Amino acid sequence: MKIFKRILFLVLITVIGVVIYNYPKLNLLAGYSAKNMASSVFIADRTLEFTDTTDNDFSPVNLASDKVDLENKNATSSAFGLLTRKAIYREGLGAVLTLEESDETADYLVPKRLEADNNTPYPYGNAPQIDTIFANLDYDKIDESVDLLFDPTNKTRAVLVVYKDQIVSEKYADGFHKESKLLGWSMTKSLLSTVFGIMQTQGGINVFDKAPIDSWQNDERKKITINNLLQMNSGLEWDENYGEISDATKMLFLERNMTKMQENKPLVGTPNESWNYSSGTSNLLSGILRTYFKTHQEYLDFWYVNFIDKIGMNSMVLEADLSGNYVGSSYSWATARDWSKFGLLYLKNGNWNGEQLFTKEWVNYIRTPTRGSNGTYGAQFWLNAENDFKDVPKNMYYADGFQGQRVYVLPDQEMVIVRFGLNNFDENTFLKGVIESIK
Repeated sequence: MKIFKRILFLVLITVIGVVIYNYPKLNLLAGYSAKNMASSVFIADRTLEFTDTTDNDFSPVNLASDKVDLENKNATSSAFGLLTRKAIYREGLGAVLTLEESDETADYLVPKRLEADNNTPYPYGNAPQIDTIFANLDYDKIDESVDLLFDPTNKTRAVLVVYKDQIVSEKYADGFHKESKLLGWSMTKSLLSTVFGIMQTQGGINVFDKAPIDSWQNDERKKITINNLLQMNSGLEWDENYGEISDATKMLFLERNMTKMQENKPLVGTPNESWNYSSGTSNLLSGILRTYFKTHQEYLDFWYVNFIDKIGMNSMVLEADLSGNYVGSSYSWATARDWSKFGLLYLKNGNWNGEQLFTKEWVNYIRTPTRGSNGTYGAQFWLNAENDFKDVPKNMYYADGFQGQRVYVLPDQEMVIVRFGLNNFDENTFLKGVIESIK
């Protein structure tokens, strides 16, 4: 009996130790599940059951237990009954994790939106496109390449191919359609960069200026430019690890103001010589944008009025943190068609239906490889400058999000290709097939 009690005691101590060691991870696990659930239900109009069996159905997130309050528009997630997180939905700002009870009733500003144009045909409006049949396109080959992505192992949700302003192929997985809002994850970084490009074109900002951060002015960080931040080449410390408790996960699931975390990090490298991918840097940039506006309302409005709604991405929702700052690293939702308009804006070198939102020089800027990135990264866009995709032109560039969210811009082919799904895929083979459809 004594031996049994000793064994039981040791087991109990071990279990307690495991719980204590992993308790901080439970906060992140429940936080991810609650936030994703709230966004999925209240932005994308999915059900709890659908989200649990698809978006949240991967380890260890699938260990959390979720509940949704449709009346009060919130979602809660419990990690083994030991820790519960809540995410609330705020109209116009999306879903956000709460940190204290008062967050649920706090006042917040709502961005102003432009009215959608439902009369003009795609891409400049939301009415059906005026179809054109291109004699130089092998439509069967395009569809064959697209169909390959809908093999069950790829978990693709949407694919859209646009050629010379025309949707020439469009396909959705069961449960999705042209009105389905899809999460871009880190493609939001490319939206953020575009806001800088528009502001630079309007004369409101110069990305080669020093970053306007007061807390950096008494140390070596004062040398960091906005350009260094856009190119992820600031030299600041940052741990972008989503499998552990890291700077990135603490920022997304534990911070009230996500724009401050990177600001407080020390310099561990030399600016312009230390490329390091950092979601914290993108959110810091979102905070920097805020300083160029007199009011918070103007900051919230500018992204939509001068960019998103102006090019007809009317389905888009940018999500904000508890302080009301757009989460420029990660959280933006829109239909595949609206994401394609974003790609077309770049394909057209910033000219949208006769209005120049940003210059061709800006396009060249975001496509310029960052020092230290081996030709893979520009200014919040990914590049093919070193032919990582060997069967794709080197001047192709793209917005890239977690689990294979993509908006590819192919200038030589006059094409934009959009893909959404839940895992990565053979991008080179897919793109090669679509490109080869042009005779």
